[in-house]
Amino acid sequence: MNDLTGGNYTTEDGRKIGNTMMEMKNITLRFGGVVAIKDISFDINEGEIRAIIGPNGAGKSSMLNVISGFYNPQEGEVWFHGKKRAPMRPYQVARQGIARTFQNIALFEGMSVLDNVMTGRLTQMKSGMLSQMIWKGKAEKEETENREVVEKIIDFLEIQAIRKTPVGRLPYGLKKRVELARAMAAEPKLLLLDEPMAGMNVEEKEDMSRFILSMNDEFGTTIALIEHDMGVVMDLSDRVVVMDYGKKIGDGTPDDVRNNQEVIDAYLGVAHD
Repeated sequence: MNDLTGGNYTTEDGRKIGNTMMEMKNITLRFGGVVAIKDISFDINEGEIRAIIGPNGAGKSSMLNVISGFYNPQEGEVWFHGKKRAPMRPYQVARQGIARTFQNIALFEGMSVLDNVMTGRLTQMKSGMLSQMIWKGKAEKEETENREVVEKIIDFLEIQAIRKTPVGRLPYGLKKRVELARAMAAEPKLLLLDEPMAGMNVEEKEDMSRFILSMNDEFGTTIALIEHDMGVVMDLSDRVVVMDYGKKIGDGTPDDVRNNQEVIDAYLGVAHD
């Protein structure tokens, strides 16, 4: 049997999972007298799809906010690529190669799809503001290169037909896809997806699942996601960590979690055969 915790194994479909990319060690997060996360530890391996599940209010989004630098825990340590991470602001975390989408869509409604996705390239831009204003030489070359990357992502996510459409005019499912495109544009080492399929119909969920799997397979992107659709979680994930009232109550493969009685009692309700 493979040691899934330590990484370095090959999945049944031939994907290679590498060493530990991120470790959350004994994380505790409080808001006044409310404990959102209590002494939770888990890791994320390079190349895997890692799901975080649990009932509403379990602390899942708070955990994603700790990983992405929006919150700094009062206790515990965050390790990234074998190094302890000091408290950081979100833009510093983004420069480390961590990008995310949000539970509530956060796009520029008045801007086109193309322009929204281009904002995801900001961490890759090196020229200064003056150079960008003049838009000559290095700045022009840099924007052309970034535009090429963005166009490839637009093709990958099959949103060519709406590339010039203002985001505010798009239906919900396409907005979620545009937000994914913007996160992809940052070329993240670790991509955090906060309920990427919330509010979607069956067809939209199938499309999003296909894109997530392709992104992981073709680009080798490591993905951590929060999702309430257990069918999606069990189909997509290599490993699942389960939270309930800020505590970790399960961690392992989808089969491990599916058959964990504490998880069944707290969240799943019945075993999924």
